[in-house]
Amino acid sequence: MMHYPAMLNLTGKKAVVVGGGQVAARKVQSLLKANAEVTVISPTLTEQIRQFADQQRIVWREKPFEPRDIRGAFLVIAATNSRVVNDEVLKAANEYQLINIVDDPSNSNFIVPAVFQRGKLVMSISTSGAFPGLAKQIKRDLEKHYDDRYEAYLSFLESSRKEVIHTINDDKQKRAMLKELLHPRFLQMSEIERQEEFQQIMKKSRGTS
Repeated sequence: MMHYPAMLNLTGKKAVVVGGGQVAARKVQSLLKANAEVTVISPTLTEQIRQFADQQRIVWREKPFEPRDIRGAFLVIAATNSRVVNDEVLKAANEYQLINIVDDPSNSNFIVPAVFQRGKLVMSISTSGAFPGLAKQIKRDLEKHYDDRYEAYLSFLESSRKEVIHTINDDKQKRAMLKELLHPRFLQMSEIERQEEFQQIMKKSRGTS
């Protein structure tokens, strides 16, 4: 099975996680990071999920799963240690809901890839459910290469790109300048050095545009 890769905007979207264990905790944490409105259905919780509930970052329904629990949800994750319960969640979901069964990717209509983030730089790796351990291994390898420097570097690229687009009228020159910003030297520079170099580039462009 091949999957269509996508980045979802979950801000304000209702997400329901069925389960209160360690796997569910990881799912809840990632959903909160994406600004989803999270409800957890479980008789018990890990300490981490309980803290989210105490902080009112999630809604906790202290009960076994019932089909009505996922009505109106945009996204549903079944993350219990019971195949029976997970199957009940699957059967309760309608055709318009995004549903992930953590122990049954073949019956899920979406799967969660291995992900790491450096500020706005997000990388996800998936084996389409074939061997998740390989995705995690590749993730670790990429984390070593794309280290913490990329967060500040991407922030610099974002602000510089906006200035170039709004300042430079010539399309050819604009493309050339944006390409120049991807030169490896910018990654190695400090933030002050980047800004100084960029201003020199902009000054030169204004003299020739």
